[in-house]
Amino acid sequence: MSYINTTPVNEATGDVREMYERQQEAWGYVPNYAKSFCHRPAVMERWGKLLAELKRPMDKRMFELITFAAAHELRHTSCSLAHGNALTPFFSREEIVALAEQNPVDGVSDAELEMMRFSRKVARDASSIVEADVLRLMEHGYSDAEVFDIAAVSAGRAFFTKVLDAVGSMPDAGFLSLDESFRTNLTVGRPVSSDPDEVMSPLSD
Repeated sequence: MSYINTTPVNEATGDVREMYERQQEAWGYVPNYAKSFCHRPAVMERWGKLLAELKRPMDKRMFELITFAAAHELRHTSCSLAHGNALTPFFSREEIVALAEQNPVDGVSDAELEMMRFSRKVARDASSIVEADVLRLMEHGYSDAEVFDIAAVSAGRAFFTKVLDAVGSMPDAGFLSLDESFRTNLTVGRPVSSDPDEVMSPLSD
């Protein structure tokens, strides 16, 4: 579902079909967010390149903690669920929910908690950040470059989620397969769609 008309998966041609195919290869179906970019597939391609560059300087755990914090603060269900789930190699689902509630979790350092607080503040209102916020990050060992990285990943998530929410993109039904308690706790914005996820048919010869 979306507030704008989108190209049906089996009617897509050219660059839109190529985009849908790439997304289906990654997810097993064409996610709703990809459909929202059907009018500007080049933007989706450039977002992918930007995202790859934002991720490059940091390890997976750091990237996912920052992104999860920003997505949760932005009240974007799809990204909260996707990136919460991406944290399961590091934490239990109960611990991930605790992080969403900004509660302390064993094994999460004070530096990581400060990083997540900063990410939330970027997502919520970057203009409210003062020098003291940055100095606290540096006191926890983050370099100038890492402060930039944290800010950039958080701000990038705001771009993606705000575009999708603005056009009414719904979280994919695939999220319904997640543990119910986990899913319910991380459904912070739009509800998960009940419409089946769509899979593209192969091109006929």
